[in-house]
Formats: sequence, C-alpha cells, structure tokens
Amino acid sequence: MQGPRPVVLSGPSGAGKSTLLKKLLEEYENIFGFSVSHTTRQPRPGEVNGKDYHFVTREDMQKEIDAGEFIEHAEFSGNMYGTSKGAVQAVQARNQICILDIDIQGVKNIKRTDLNPIYIFVQPPSMDILEKRLRDRKTETEESLLKRLTAARVDLELSKEPGLFDLVIINDDLEKAYSELKEMLLEEIKKTEESRKP
Repeated sequence: MQGPRPVVLSGPSGAGKSTLLKKLLEEYENIFGFSVSHTTRQPRPGEVNGKDYHFVTREDMQKEIDAGEFIEHAEFSGNMYGTSKGAVQAVQARNQICILDIDIQGVKNIKRTDLNPIYIFVQPPSMDILEKRLRDRKTETEESLLKRLTAARVDLELSKEPGLFDLVIINDDLEKAYSELKEMLLEEIKKTEESRKP
C-alpha cells in the first residue's frame, strides 16, 4: 500500500473516540481522511452512494470478500458492512492519512493484512464513568445501553492482549488524551506535510 500509514482507532462506544477525532481534524484539516465503507443495506433518505457508503448487493460484496479485496467485514442486523482495500487506497492516493474506526474483531482481521497501520485503543477511565457518559447522551434505551456496556467489557479485556495496540489511551482528561494521540501520529503527520511541499 502506497502513501501515508493508516491509523486504526478502536475502543468502546463512549470512550471518546469521536471527540478526539474531531479535535484532530480541526487541527489538521486536510491531513486526515476517512475511507468510505461498503454495505448491503438500503440507502437512507439523503445518503449518497460513494460518499456515505458504497451501496452494493450481497452477491457483489461476497464476491469481493472471497477475492480478498476487503480488509475487514462484519454483519449487523442482517446487513454486511466492510472496508475494502480500494477505499483505503483512495484516501492514500489523495496523500491523506486514512483513519479507520474499527472494533476489536476488525483489528484482529487487519493484523492479517499488509495494511501496516498504527493501532490505537481509546479506553474510558472506568466502567462507571463509561456508563455515566452513555447515560448522559440520552440516546440509548436501557436494553441497548446494557448491550453496549457488555460489549465494552469484552473490548477492554481483549485490548489487554500484548502487542495488539501500539498505544492505549486512557481518556480521563481530554487534553492529555489528545496530546498522547497527537504525539503518536506526529511523525506520520510531518511526513505527509513534507511530501506536499512543492
């Protein structure tokens, strides 16, 4: 894979990945890019093919998976989702660092590819704080909240596997967490900025 090294960001829902990413994209607007995932679900109103998702048939997606064209894929509520090699290469071709927000299962799949990303795990200071953050969002039913907390416990256990992540950030102080994230990515950011100079 040519171009800047991608970044795989993982961590349970409520750990603060989105907030950290938002800060990163505000500071380095053009340096980072997101790959467009594939899905077999129907587009929702307003979604654009190729921008929000690549909307494909199950048959086509399965063919590409079998051909080894996908870095990772999973099935949720009867629909397939995945990240193709081509989607990451499209970001790299724009000379951007591709950010992949991926669950631990996906991380293990990516370890078997030649992607060679930087692996970062964001974790909450404690399960209690995670539960409070999720409750404060007021977007969850009690049932979906419990599901997320159970998934988070599993993620936190799995993340302890030695060598799985290059960096584990404990997000109890946003500024501190952000500076740890930035420090880890600085070399790649500098390389990307350098390579753009005329």
